[in-house]
Amino acid sequence: MSLISVKDIRKTYRVDRERVVALERINLEIQPEEVCCILGTSGSGKSTLLNILAGLEKPTKGTVKIGGQTVSNFSEKQWALFRQKNIGFIFQSYNLLPTLTAVENVAIPLVFKGVDKTERTKRAIHMLKLVNLGDRLFHKPTQMSGGQQQRVGIARAFVSRPQIIFADEPTGNLDSKTSREVMEIMVSLAKRYRETLIVVTHDNEIAKYADRIITIHDGNVKSDEPNLSILQTIHSEKQEENA
Repeated sequence: MSLISVKDIRKTYRVDRERVVALERINLEIQPEEVCCILGTSGSGKSTLLNILAGLEKPTKGTVKIGGQTVSNFSEKQWALFRQKNIGFIFQSYNLLPTLTAVENVAIPLVFKGVDKTERTKRAIHMLKLVNLGDRLFHKPTQMSGGQQQRVGIARAFVSRPQIIFADEPTGNLDSKTSREVMEIMVSLAKRYRETLIVVTHDNEIAKYADRIITIHDGNVKSDEPNLSILQTIHSEKQEENA
């Protein structure tokens, strides 16, 4: 059974007297534990699609189901509770609270889940060590590089073990080397915890880390193809070297 089912999604906006079509007609099935990339240029509709999947926007027409629930009919309150339990976000601009340390930033989702302070601190430290920030636990965002801040953002998204992680242009503010490091960490964590990861990007190099690439063009699915993740290729090459 699909984790996410999108049927006949259409999204239009009114701009003055004109109607702008952001999504024409989108049909998708996304499976549990899949690393999926939604690829497209600026204005293609990819971010609108992510926003609809995450309940940040409502479709004009069509339905979205997650885990069998028709979430496109949810109220704002229902969506807030659903996201709290099931969804993590990774943002292009990191969205860290500047007055909080790395540990405190990562622990935020656990606060909303009612986890006590000792336990959430323990889990936050564990996640930060997994993203190679064991030496930055008590640093604030202004004391960290962009790549380090994004790794804090990744740890925060994964700390509560959500079913789905949405990553919106997660490498948009990073150089190519740091982008590769961030993608390797993000995909590896998704595989480790058997979570569904949906990455929105305009970058073909970033798309190579996905199991599946869905290309959006002018509000339509232009192509939807399986992909051999670059991490699988790297892993295979290392195995051959060690054989």
